[in-house]
Amino acid sequence: MLRTRVISATIMVPVVLVAVYLGGFYFLSLVFLVALLAGYEYLRMMREKDFAPSYLFGLMLISLFIADAQWPQWGLLLWGMTLFPLALLILEVFRGNRPGALVNWGLAVAGGAYIGLSLSHFVRLRAMDRGMYWLLLALLGTWICDTGAYFVGRGLGRHPFFPKISPKKTLEGAIGGVISGVVTVVLLGYYMLGLGIAWGIILGLLVVFGATFGDLAESVIKRQVGVKDSGTLIPGHGGMLDRIDSLLLVVPLVYFFANVIILAP
Repeated sequence: MLRTRVISATIMVPVVLVAVYLGGFYFLSLVFLVALLAGYEYLRMMREKDFAPSYLFGLMLISLFIADAQWPQWGLLLWGMTLFPLALLILEVFRGNRPGALVNWGLAVAGGAYIGLSLSHFVRLRAMDRGMYWLLLALLGTWICDTGAYFVGRGLGRHPFFPKISPKKTLEGAIGGVISGVVTVVLLGYYMLGLGIAWGIILGLLVVFGATFGDLAESVIKRQVGVKDSGTLIPGHGGMLDRIDSLLLVVPLVYFFANVIILAP
């Protein structure tokens, strides 16, 4: 299992880092691909519980959030959040007032916001001044936090941490994640962005918070629908949504930190 995880990470990480470095078309294409795969997994998970959110509208809404981040001058977000929910309701009218119609509508819209809106911040963060470094900090801080939590929890874990949501997580692992994540963010923030130690610690704690609770949030969704993983796309890691769940909270937090705290006039 560990060997498989390492092999998968060895393949994925360089691809992501190269796309972040190149930016532009390559990075945007990767974000769209990840978003559509994660969105498909989310919508498919909902169907495990006998719901039936629309694949077409759910994935289109996700795509619209990301397109709006890339081309904000078009006002796609306003149009999308106005027309798509209404279009979904009209679709349910033509389907004849089926049982669960309102739930299906809500799940499709919620999935679009959960995945599409969160991933749109990857594009917004990369487009900022020195955005490549901010995004690298978010990615590497999250990955090392997760890695530290995994290995410390595996070796020293004794006390459960949110056992009703994620039984394998331990308090010791969480502490390992905090230490590794904060140290990583402090170092990267100092050398890549010139952040002071105090700001680095604050940002590190935000990254750790996002990584931990982003993962737990997806665990809640999986428990609600009764699945272990969102998919089987990535050997040793589960699905695409399993792989990015922490980042769905971390990247927006880093984006708002950079804009409100550091770059604000």
